[in-house]
Amino acid sequence: MLGSLLESIREMFLSRLGILVSVYLLLFAVVLGHFFRLQIVSGEEYQQNYTVRTIKEKNLSSTRGNIYDRNGVVLAYNELAYNITIEDNGTYSTTAEKNETINSAILYVLHTLDKNGDVMDNSFAVTLNSDETYSFNVTGTKLQRFLADIYGYSSYTDMGYKKDVGYNTARASASQVMEYLSGKFGIGEDYAAKDRYRIAIIRYAMSQNSYKKYIETTIATDVSEKTVAAVSEHLNSLQGVEIVEDTIRRYDHAKYFASIIGYTGKISETEYETLSKDNDSYALTDVVGKSGIEQYMDSYLKGQKGSEKVIVDNLGKEIETLELVEATAGDNIYLSIDAELQEACYEMLEQEIAGIVYSKIIDEKEYEANGSSDIMIPIYDVYFALINNNIISLDHMTGENAGAYEKKVHKAFSERLEEELFDLRIELTDGAPDIYSELEEDMAVYEMYTVTYLQSIGVFDVDAVDVNDETYLAWKNGEIALRQYLEYAINNRWIDVTTLPMDSKYVDSAEIYDVLVTYVINQLRLDNGFAKKIYKYMIKQDIVSGTDLAMVLYEQEVIDYDDETIAELKSGRLSSFDFFLEKIKNIEITPAQLALDPCSGSCVITNVKTGELLACVSYPGYDNNRLANTVDAAYYARLASDLSAPFYNNATQEKTAPGSTFKMVTAAAGVTENVITRDTQIKCEGVFNKVNDGPKCWIYPGSHGTETLSDAIMDSCNCFFYEVGWRLSNGDESYSESDGIDKIRKYATLFGLNEKTGIEINESEPEIADEYPITAAIGQSNHNYTTVGLGRYITAVANEGTVYKYTMIDHITDADGTPVKKYSPNVLRQIKEISDSDWAAIHEGNLGVCKSMSSFKDFFTEDSKIKVAGKTGTAQQVKTRPNHALFVGYAPYENPQMSVAVRIAYGYTSHNTADLAGDIFKYYFKLEEPENLITGQAAYTGTNSNSFGD
Repeated sequence: MLGSLLESIREMFLSRLGILVSVYLLLFAVVLGHFFRLQIVSGEEYQQNYTVRTIKEKNLSSTRGNIYDRNGVVLAYNELAYNITIEDNGTYSTTAEKNETINSAILYVLHTLDKNGDVMDNSFAVTLNSDETYSFNVTGTKLQRFLADIYGYSSYTDMGYKKDVGYNTARASASQVMEYLSGKFGIGEDYAAKDRYRIAIIRYAMSQNSYKKYIETTIATDVSEKTVAAVSEHLNSLQGVEIVEDTIRRYDHAKYFASIIGYTGKISETEYETLSKDNDSYALTDVVGKSGIEQYMDSYLKGQKGSEKVIVDNLGKEIETLELVEATAGDNIYLSIDAELQEACYEMLEQEIAGIVYSKIIDEKEYEANGSSDIMIPIYDVYFALINNNIISLDHMTGENAGAYEKKVHKAFSERLEEELFDLRIELTDGAPDIYSELEEDMAVYEMYTVTYLQSIGVFDVDAVDVNDETYLAWKNGEIALRQYLEYAINNRWIDVTTLPMDSKYVDSAEIYDVLVTYVINQLRLDNGFAKKIYKYMIKQDIVSGTDLAMVLYEQEVIDYDDETIAELKSGRLSSFDFFLEKIKNIEITPAQLALDPCSGSCVITNVKTGELLACVSYPGYDNNRLANTVDAAYYARLASDLSAPFYNNATQEKTAPGSTFKMVTAAAGVTENVITRDTQIKCEGVFNKVNDGPKCWIYPGSHGTETLSDAIMDSCNCFFYEVGWRLSNGDESYSESDGIDKIRKYATLFGLNEKTGIEINESEPEIADEYPITAAIGQSNHNYTTVGLGRYITAVANEGTVYKYTMIDHITDADGTPVKKYSPNVLRQIKEISDSDWAAIHEGNLGVCKSMSSFKDFFTEDSKIKVAGKTGTAQQVKTRPNHALFVGYAPYENPQMSVAVRIAYGYTSHNTADLAGDIFKYYFKLEEPENLITGQAAYTGTNSNSFGD
C-alpha cells in the first residue's frame, strides 16, 4: 500500500502537472522567504528607507555684522532667538483637506502664542480694528501694489472688475480683501474673527512662497521658551511647522540713531529685482537693510550664506545632514558718529523745542496772530492734538479694556456722530441744500471731508475731473451745494459706480446718488479721520473737556499714573490748562506727540580739522527695534501717520531757506568780486529803495546806520547785503538779475551748497537760488538747503576754505576684527579765491554775533577760555506759521575744532537755536556738567526775542 502511494507521488512529480506544481511551490517558498526577510529580519531598515526619501537643499543665513559708533559703542547687533515657521510641504488628496490641515496647525500655534504672551509677525497691510472691522494701514502706491499682489495682477494698472469676486479689485475695501482671502484658504465663519484674520495673513504669506517647496514662512519671531516647549511637543502632528534657531536684529540707542542706522526687514520683490542684478546671492526670503546705514552698507553687513543638504521624511522633518557649508559672518561697520554726543544733542534739542512750545501756550480757545512771530498756541489746540496725532487711541475707547472716562467720552462722541451724520444726510438729500460758502463752519468741514474721503478711496475719480469745468469751478469757489456737485459728478462719470454696492448694473443717476449717499454716510461712521473732525468741534464746544482728555491719557497709560494729580484734576483744584502745561514742561508729553509748531529739528556737528561727522541728529526719532526683522504693522502705521514725521530725517532731508546764515557767502562774493572791501561803508536806512517794493531790514522802522562788512554780519543788516547783491548785479551801471544770480551761485558752489555732502544715507538735493539776487543775497529767494549741507558750509567757513566730501563711516572690520576698509572725508575743494584779510573780516563779524547774544554770554567772561563765533538765521516759509530758526557756528574762535549747524523748523526765532548751540558748545568742551544741560525739562528762558532780530 505504502509502496503504491510513493509510486503515485513519484509519477505525479514526473508528470507535467507535477513539474508545474513543484515550480509553484518553489516560487512560493522564495516569496515567503523574501517576505520573512523584509518584514522580520530587515523590517526596520526598509521602513527607514521608505520614510527617508527626499533630499532637501537650503541656504543658511549668515550672521549680520554689527554697527558701532566711533568709540566702539555697539549700536546694532544680533541676538539669538527661536522662530516658529511653517512650510507648505504636505501631500493632500483635496484642497479642503489641505486647508483643514494647515489652518488647524496654524491655529494651534496662534493659541499657544496667545497663552504665553507672544505675538505673531504681522506686516500685513490690513489691520483688524477693536470692533472687528478692517482697515488698510498703507496708502498710495504701497496700497496699490498690495492690492495687485492680493488679486494676482502684475500691475495695479491691470486691475479692474473681477468676475469671480464680483467687484472692481482696484477699489477693493479692506473687508473685501479679508473676505476674499478667507474664502480662498477655506477659513470659515466657525473661526473667531481674530483667528480668521491671523490665519489669513499667514496663509497669504505661504502662498507667496508657493512657487518653491521648502520655503519657510515665519509665523512668529523671538518666541518664549514656554512657546518653544509647547510647540515642540506637538511637532509630529503640526504639518510643516518647525522651531528654528535664528538671529534677530537689535538696536541700542534706538531713537537717537534710527534716522542714521535705519532697520532691516524681509526683502521685497522690488528690492530683490534691484539687488539681484549685481549680486545673485540674494533670495526672496532674505533679510536686508531697509533704510539708513543698514541699507547702504548691506553688501558688507550681510556676509556670505552657507548651504545645507539634508534628508527629510514624508512630513518634511529633517532626519540627516548630508552636506554642510558654513555661512560667513558679515563685516562690522564703525561710524564716525560719537554716540554720547549724538544722544546729548538729541536730548538738548528736544528740551529746546519743548521750551518753545511751552512758552507759546495760552489759555484760550482761539488766537488770531498779527504775523509769524506773534503766533500763539491756544490750549484747545493742545487738547485736539491729543486726538489728531493719535496720542489718544480712538480704537481703545471702544475696546473691552476701556476706562470710565474713555467710555464717557466715547458715548458723547457716538451721540454727536449720529447727530452730525443725520444733518449731513439732510444736506445731501434736501431738495434745496445750502450752498457751500453759506454753511456753518463745522458742516463745511464735514462736507469737504466727504469729498476728500470719496477721492481717497477711489469712488470719486480725480483723474476724470475736468478742472476747467464750470460746475467744478463753482464747487471750488463755494458757489454751489455739495449735492449739486455730486449729482453732476455722477452724470459726468467722475464717480466710479463700480466701487459702489449696486444691486444692478442698470440703474439711473438718481438711484446711483441714493446709493452713494447711503454708502458714504456708512463709511464715514467708521472712519477715524471723520471722527477727528467731530472731536475737534466737540472739544471747541466743551462737550469733551480738557480734564476728560487728561483722564483718558491716564487710562490709556500714555502718562504714568499719579493718584495725587488725578485727585486734583477730578476735584477741579487743578485746571486742565495747568495740568497740560506742567506735562509739557516736564516733557511727559513731548513736542513730537503734540505735532504742533514747532515739533521737529536737527543738529549736525563736524570736526573742523578733519571733516568728520561727529553728530547728525534728527528729532523726533523712533524705535527701529519694532521695525527690524519683521515689521510691527500697527507701529509702522502709527509712525507713517504721525504728524511730526519721525521717518523724515530732518538733518539730511528737510530743506528750508538758510536765512541770514547765508550772508557769509554773499560777503565772500562781494569782497572777491571787488564790489566791496572789508572796509567799505554802506548806510542802512531800514529800507532798500533801489528795487521795486523796497525790501526792508529786519530792524525797520529803525536802521543800522553806516556799516562795514564785519558790522553787517554782526548786526545781520539786510540792507547792507541787499546793496552787495545789487552791486553783484551791476546795479549802478546796468542792473542784470542774471549776472547777480550767477555770481551768488558761483560762491555758493564754492562752499559746496550746490551738491549733496556725500553721506551714506538719504540726502536731499540742495537748491541754490536762481532768481531775485537782492533777496537771495540775504538767504531768501528760493534757496533751499539741508542742515547737513549748512554744516559742511560752516565747517568751510571755520577752516577758511576746506570743503569736505562727507562720510558717516569711519572704518570696516571683518567679524574677527581684521581691518577691511578705512574711510575718511575727502577734500572736495580748497577755496583759494578769498584772501586772509577777508576771511578775518568774516570771522570778526561772526564773533560779534555771538558776543552780542545772551545765548553765549558765558563764553565772553573774563574767565572764559573758549570764544565762539557763528551766524543766526530766520527764514519765513509761510505767513500763517512761525519762521524757521537756524544757527551755524564754530569754536574755539582762535583755532576752531568743531562746528555746529542747528535748525528748528517753525522755531520762531534764531534766538532759540542760538540757545541750543550755546548748550552744545558747553557740553562738547565740558564747560558745564551734563546734568545741568540735560535736565529732562523744557528749556524755557522766559523770552523769545532775539537781541538783534534776524
